[in-house]
Amino acid sequence: MDNSGNPQRLKLLSYNIQAGIDTRHYRQYLTQSWKQVLPHRERINNLDRIASVIHGYDVVGLQEVDSGSLRSGFVDQTEYLAHRAGFPYWYKQVNRSLGKFAQNSNGLLSRLRPTGISEHKLPGLPGRGVIVSSFGGEEGLNVCIMHLSLGRRARLRQVAFVRELVSDLRHVVVMGDLNFGCDSQEMRLLTAGGSLHQPACEMNTFPSWRPIRKIDHILVSGSLQVDNPKVVEYPLSDHLPIGIDVLVPTDLQLAA
Repeated sequence: MDNSGNPQRLKLLSYNIQAGIDTRHYRQYLTQSWKQVLPHRERINNLDRIASVIHGYDVVGLQEVDSGSLRSGFVDQTEYLAHRAGFPYWYKQVNRSLGKFAQNSNGLLSRLRPTGISEHKLPGLPGRGVIVSSFGGEEGLNVCIMHLSLGRRARLRQVAFVRELVSDLRHVVVMGDLNFGCDSQEMRLLTAGGSLHQPACEMNTFPSWRPIRKIDHILVSGSLQVDNPKVVEYPLSDHLPIGIDVLVPTDLQLAA
């Protein structure tokens, strides 16, 4: 709550940054595939551009972040973006470690001090996980950041896991690259019973240069009011980032 007694407005963003690779065409998945294993000088410049996009948000969930390996020039990209964009709190979850060659991770950037952070491995093959960050204690706001599998069978297991994970949380946000659309079985399972809903499904996010699919999502519990859902039109990855404003109930006391 601000000094006027109005609900606190938090600006949230979810962004798959593709390890800092600036992909503009399908053919670049082949012609620039070497960037997934080797460093290149434009990666830092692209991270700087990403930092300028995320600077205006309060809580950012990142997917496909590298936590410091050969391909990133041994730069922890979550930490780098936190410093460049002025976020005092950050956290990384390494989900797939390929030694010095790649450190595939989820990341959290926050202007609010989390009162708790936990991480969970998702069902299926190793390499997928969830960060759960709490703001204001157990009864406060809980933000879950994840990147789900490409395979549908694994995704259904992962969605069931996430549903159970958030079932006892009153105020919750689920965000990330979920790799399924709004009309999918996975979305129906995740939103069954009305505990979570997707405020805007008409805004496509992938591929960034000509978006035809909505596979990046921010879902919220019914206890939260939302405003200004949008896709941010900055194609600096193969995904476009998505943002939303959450109006935090006045009874929640979030740490500054």
